[in-house]
Amino acid sequence: MGSQSVLYWSASPQQSVSVLVNGDVVENVPGIQNGFVFSDISGCRISGFGVKPGTTRQSLDNCTSLICSNTSVSSTSSSISCLVKGLCTVTGPTVIDFRGQMNSVSDRCEYTLLQDQSTGFTLKANFLERRRRDVSFVDSVTLAFSQGADIQLLQGHRVLVGGSPVTLSGSVQTFNGVCLSKDQTGVTANISLNGSPVSVFFDGTTAQIYIDVPVNVKGLCADSSSSSSSRLSSDSSCQQQYEDPADDTINITAVIEQCNILKSSPFSSCNAVVDPESYIIACRNTLNKYPAVDGLRCQFLKAYAKACQKRQATVQNWWTAAKCHHPEPICQDKCSDHEFCGDIHGNTDCRCRAIYASQYTEQNRLGGPTVCKDNTASLTLVGCLLKENGIDYNHLHLNDKTCTGVMDPESHMLKFSFSSDSCGTEVTTNNSQVIFTNAVVTRNSSSDLITRQDKVFIEFSCSHPAPELQNVAFKIIDNSVKVFLQSGEWHYNLTMKAYSDAAQTQLLGPNSDVRLNQKIWIVLETNGLDEEVVSVVTDSCWATSGNSPSSSPRYDLITDGCANAADGTVQVMGNGQGTSNSFSFNMFEFSGKEPSEVYLHCQLQLCVNKNNICEPGCSGPARRRRSLRYRRGTPALISMVWTP
Repeated sequence: MGSQSVLYWSASPQQSVSVLVNGDVVENVPGIQNGFVFSDISGCRISGFGVKPGTTRQSLDNCTSLICSNTSVSSTSSSISCLVKGLCTVTGPTVIDFRGQMNSVSDRCEYTLLQDQSTGFTLKANFLERRRRDVSFVDSVTLAFSQGADIQLLQGHRVLVGGSPVTLSGSVQTFNGVCLSKDQTGVTANISLNGSPVSVFFDGTTAQIYIDVPVNVKGLCADSSSSSSSRLSSDSSCQQQYEDPADDTINITAVIEQCNILKSSPFSSCNAVVDPESYIIACRNTLNKYPAVDGLRCQFLKAYAKACQKRQATVQNWWTAAKCHHPEPICQDKCSDHEFCGDIHGNTDCRCRAIYASQYTEQNRLGGPTVCKDNTASLTLVGCLLKENGIDYNHLHLNDKTCTGVMDPESHMLKFSFSSDSCGTEVTTNNSQVIFTNAVVTRNSSSDLITRQDKVFIEFSCSHPAPELQNVAFKIIDNSVKVFLQSGEWHYNLTMKAYSDAAQTQLLGPNSDVRLNQKIWIVLETNGLDEEVVSVVTDSCWATSGNSPSSSPRYDLITDGCANAADGTVQVMGNGQGTSNSFSFNMFEFSGKEPSEVYLHCQLQLCVNKNNICEPGCSGPARRRRSLRYRRGTPALISMVWTP
């Protein structure tokens, strides 16, 4: 009758009837006096279970709620926690849960694999990318406790307890109630959850969790489809999705053959104990997108063999038949956070993770930009990029062979530094700039018969552009004018100060009286320039009655770096001889101007110290400006003002 079903039978009053679906009792019906029984057996059949309309029941493992509506429409939902036992395998991006169901992690976040709410224990796995940005791999496992230090199982068979490294061996060591041991294949942690033993194994590529006695837990190992509820990372950036170009070197037919070996000898001896299908699918899904490098093909085979071993069905000598390393090589040095252990030109070493490397490789660079500061420059190169390009950092130096890079042991970043007058730095000029250039090059010894190093030439530089036009005026309320000038990322200050004595000890301040015809001394000095490399030349100084340097009238004190010969009070000292100079003159005012403000303006330029040509030639009545003595181009301008 449509979705309705009725069962009719006769029985004595002493007899009762049980209604079963697939051997599972759904309803017990007692006998009745007249001996005839009608029973509504409408309902849902869900995963082999019978569920009466309008009721919900749990699956045997307590992981799934089986729901039957009043109109016999069936549905299921995942339970908060499951009663589980057996083996959970996490390898590459794939999680094969205790029930044998599988799902893949598509981002680079941290997830709960296992959580026991009664004890507060959580087993977490962190996923990160390797050679491709769009494929993630389990990268570390953390045993977290409500009380006591967390334990992290990391790449390279390394272990941290409470953030501090510990050294393990084959013998068992106990930390926070966890028994830890290490062999050539990986690290094992054994704990107890409410009396049930739990074993966690991690080798850097695969995590396997084995529970022999059922426990009530939640997480990806309980239900591999619960990724959204199991994600722990609060930073949404880990969920960003990437799509790298397809790898045209991947042979799909070969991938199928490589993964189907799990159905062949010697693995077939375990197939009846551990179903290989989930492992084969995980292998295919990953290798169809990610190249079979860094032992990835063997990683899935090893995970299956380890699962068989846990079920007492050891696969003998599988690595020989599958042509895999046993044990697989690991990186001897600790890889940094932006690296992973992989193959580089036939050697096992730390490679760059794809997302980190892309910020450099997309611009065809091996490191960051040049950092210029306080007459020094530095260039940082990425160690793993150097290795991947076949460059041994021990063979690199600057123009001066004694200037080599410093490798940071933690970050594996190689830093080269030089100052404006060291390490073979070349100083050149170009239009309005003074440029300091050096290069990272490969060591070249004429005594070497052969070399296995590619030639390297990485040039980097810093410059002092001619400063931008500045106009800073004051009205004797400050005793100096200070202008902050920026050239690239090298910074320096230009200061103009006025003194009332030749020794330059009496600084003119806000309350100082300056009388007409009183001699004053003006000092122009810089801070932040290397006087061994550059000099400051005061090109011209003039006075105006208005605040604009181009206003009229104008009275020249210094022209072409020399004192105005028509004004016998002007004297110029040290011009072009270092990073500061000075001049003096007798105070004056403009005739017929009320109020008679006097604005003093000076233009300065930078000059490269070569053959002492920075000093203007000002001697003799027929003095001429020496050509090319100092740099032309946009000068620095600084001003001050006096008000009577």
